[in-house]
Amino acid sequence: MRNPGERYGQTRHNLGADVVAAVAGRYRAAFKRAKRTVRAEVAELQIAGVRTVLALPTTFMNESGQAVAPLLRYFRTDLSDVLVVHDDIDLPFGKMRLQYDRGSGGNNGAGSVIRALGSQEFWRLKCGVGRPPGRMDPADFVLRRFTKKEQPEVDLMVQWAADVVEGFIVDGGAAAQQLTGGPNAAS
Repeated sequence: MRNPGERYGQTRHNLGADVVAAVAGRYRAAFKRAKRTVRAEVAELQIAGVRTVLALPTTFMNESGQAVAPLLRYFRTDLSDVLVVHDDIDLPFGKMRLQYDRGSGGNNGAGSVIRALGSQEFWRLKCGVGRPPGRMDPADFVLRRFTKKEQPEVDLMVQWAADVVEGFIVDGGAAAQQLTGGPNAAS
């Protein structure tokens, strides 16, 4: 999930989109505008022989369901094959968690997807961006760019999360959960 436009590039809220773009980059897959009824850019490719559709919603993150539901209908995808990648302020910075059939956890984008699908029975890869400092509004915090000091760890997390996405595509969710157990895994 992401917020569209350069203004939101490299912000905490766009971390999920950075992961999806990293997967596409590994296969030199180009994103193109989806059919008019689908509010997303899509890249269609094969990963280890598995037909894969990567999507970057063109909606704001908090409205991601408006892109995800039409995508699933258009590509006739089973809910259990869906992986939504997004930032999570309740996970420590640099940690990840892959979960199935969970509530929104306060993430408005995940809540939008759940409402649009009428179900929470899909996979989510949550990438930890940590809590806002002091009394900062969480909405302001997730729209901030990463600091120069944070960027090297963010780059590692994006590549590690891309590994998890590939593992999900090739081996399924349960197997991919084991990939989040690396040195930065959330307990």
